[in-house]
Amino acid sequence: MTAVSLLRWMWRDYLRPHIPILAIALALMSVEGGTQGALSYLIQPMFDRITVGGRTSDVIWVAMAVSGVFLLRALSGFSQRVLMAMTGERFVAAMQTDVLAHLMRLDQSFHQTQSPGALIERVRGDTATLRMLWGTVLAAVGRDVVALLSLLGVALSVDWRWTLIAVAGAPLLVWPISRLQKVVRRTSRAARETASRISTRLDEIFHGMATIQLTGTEVREGGRFRTEVHNYVRAQIRAEAGSAGIPALMDIVAAIGFAGVLTYGGMQILHGEKTMGEFMSFFTAIALLFEPLRRLGSVSGAWQVARASLERIRSLFDAVPRIVTPAAPEPLPTSMRIEIDAVTFGYGREPVLHGLSFTAEAGKTTALVGPSGAGKSTVFALLSRLADPQGGGIRIGGRDLRRLELAGLRNLFSVVSQDTALFDETIRDNILMGRANVPEARLAEVLDAAHIGEFVKGLPQGLDTPAGPRGSGLSGGQRQRVAIARALLRDAPILLLDEATSALDAQSETYVQEALGKLQKGRTTLVIAHRLATVRDADKIVVLDHGRVVDQGTHDELIARSGVYADLYRLQFRTEPAASDPPA
Repeated sequence: MTAVSLLRWMWRDYLRPHIPILAIALALMSVEGGTQGALSYLIQPMFDRITVGGRTSDVIWVAMAVSGVFLLRALSGFSQRVLMAMTGERFVAAMQTDVLAHLMRLDQSFHQTQSPGALIERVRGDTATLRMLWGTVLAAVGRDVVALLSLLGVALSVDWRWTLIAVAGAPLLVWPISRLQKVVRRTSRAARETASRISTRLDEIFHGMATIQLTGTEVREGGRFRTEVHNYVRAQIRAEAGSAGIPALMDIVAAIGFAGVLTYGGMQILHGEKTMGEFMSFFTAIALLFEPLRRLGSVSGAWQVARASLERIRSLFDAVPRIVTPAAPEPLPTSMRIEIDAVTFGYGREPVLHGLSFTAEAGKTTALVGPSGAGKSTVFALLSRLADPQGGGIRIGGRDLRRLELAGLRNLFSVVSQDTALFDETIRDNILMGRANVPEARLAEVLDAAHIGEFVKGLPQGLDTPAGPRGSGLSGGQRQRVAIARALLRDAPILLLDEATSALDAQSETYVQEALGKLQKGRTTLVIAHRLATVRDADKIVVLDHGRVVDQGTHDELIARSGVYADLYRLQFRTEPAASDPPA
C-alpha cells in the first residue's frame, strides 16, 4: 500500500473530524516556530547596540522584546502540546475501537488462524505507535517548517553567501537518507511482527499457567519467551539505529557548514566588513536552524515506523467478513423446524461433514451423539452461522439461513457450551450480557432455576462478585450454571446444548436437568451429549460417525437395532446395564 493511500485513509476516517482543533494547534505551532527566528534576529541589536555600541537606552526594549519572545514561545508551545495530546489520544482510541469492532465482525475462519495475542498487539501495540506520529510529523509541519523558514530568512538577511556555505552539503543527504528510510520501514515491520509473537507467547503462558506448573515446563516456556524478546530487541535496535542515523547525517553536514562559515565569516569580521552583531545573529540563526532541520530529518524515520504499523492495521480492515446479512434478507421464520440437507463442510483441507442430512422437529428435542470428531459441534457452528456449509443447505422454518438477517438469526438461539465463556465482570453482568431493565423478579426466577442462588449466597459480594479472568474465580460447575442462567434469561426459541451439564456434580446436575427440562418445553432443542444417559428421553437421537448420519430414532429403537449407538451405550454402561436394555 502506498504512503499516499495510507495518508488519505487516515485523513478521511480519523483526522477530518478534528480539523478545528488541528487548525488551532497548527497556528500555535507556527507561532512557536516563528519565535525562533525572532530570537535570532534580536541577537544583532543586543551585540551591536548594547554590548559593542554601549547604547544603554536600548537595554530596556531589547530585554522586553527577548522576554516577550520567550513568553510567547512558552504559551504557544504549552497550548499546542495539550491540544495535540488530546487529539492524538482520541485518534488512537477511535482507531482501536474501529479495529476491535471490525475484528468482531470477521468469521471464525479468520480467528482460527490468528492468535489472540497477535490480535491484541494489532489493536493496542500498532495503534499506540501512531501516538509518536502526532508529536513528530504534525509538529514538524506546523512548528519546524515555520522555524526553518524564519531562521533561514534571518540568515539570508545577514548574508546570503554565509547561508549558502552553511547548507551547501545538504544535497549530499538525499541518497543516504532514502536508503535509511527503507531500512527503518523494513526493521520496524519486523519489530511489530515480533511484538505480536511476544503477545501470543504471553497469552498462551498466562492461559496455560496451571498446565505449565503441573508439567514443570517453566524453564522451557521462559526460554521460548526469552528468544522472542531477544528477536524483538534486535529488530527494534536496528529500527532505532536507522532512525537515529538520519539526524546524525545532518549533524555531519552542519559541522562542515559551520566550519566554512566560521572560516569565511571570521575573516570578514577581522577585515571590518561585518559586525560582531551580524555574525552572532547569523550564527544563532544557523545554530537554531539545524535543530528543526534535524527534527524534520527524524520525521522520515518516524513516518517509516508509523507506516509499518499503519500497513498492518490497514491489512486487518482489508479482511472482509464472508458471513454477512444478505442485501435483501427474508423475514425470520415463524416455525423452528430445522432441516439439514446434504451438508458438506471442512476446516481447511480437512473434511468434517459428508452430505449430512437430518431434521429437528419444532418444539421437540433432538440429540446428536457419536464419537469425538464426528462433527457434532460443527453442526452447532453451522446452525448459528459461525460458519457456512460448503455444500448443501440448512433451513429453519423452510428458510435458508443464508437469506436471513444475521443478528436476527442468532437471536433465535440460546447456547450452553461445555466451554463456558465468562468475562472478567460480575456474575450479574455475565448473566445479563448487556440486557437492560430486566425485572429483579425475572432475574431471581432465572437464578433459582439454574440453582445459582445456592453458591452466590456464600460469595463476598453476592451476585456482584467478580467472576475473575475467564471466570477463574468460580468452579467449573458454577461457571456452567452461570451459562445456563444466561440461556434461560435469553429465552430464545431454539436451544443448543453442548454437554450443558458436563461440569456439574450429581446433585447440581439433577437440579439443572430439571430446569432445562422445563425450558425445553415448546422449544426446538438440539443436544450434544457424550454421556448417553442424559439423552435417553430425547424425541429423536441422531447418531453421527465421521461426518455422516449412520442411524437415528428413539433410544429404544436404536438399542433394538444394535448399531453404533447400542455399542456406545453398552460401552458406557457395561457394568450397570439398564433393566430395559437387551442383553449384550
